[in-house]
Amino acid sequence: MIEASELVDNDFLRQYEIKIDEHLAKIEYSLQERKIFLTKLIIPDEINSEEFQKEFLVIVFKDIEDRNLSVVPTSPEIAKFVRKNRKYKRMLPVGVRI
Repeated sequence: MIEASELVDNDFLRQYEIKIDEHLAKIEYSLQERKIFLTKLIIPDEINSEEFQKEFLVIVFKDIEDRNLSVVPTSPEIAKFVRKNRKYKRMLPVGVRI
């Protein structure tokens, strides 16, 4: 189980990061006005699982929601996550459909 306290928003590299053992999982993003574009999901094979990916995305979306930003998922994996978890569709900007 991943803890939200493990999440790092590395704004210099523009990515969310979680380190598990010596492996670094990250989501690259671009921030424009009040929108965050989630562009790339990178999870090392050693820790990649559907459960880990879901937990990681839930924590990232919670942080984005707390910052009151809209989400534009441009990564196919993240768009798939939003389609499966309808409660996050409310975080999409007006006019964006997935």
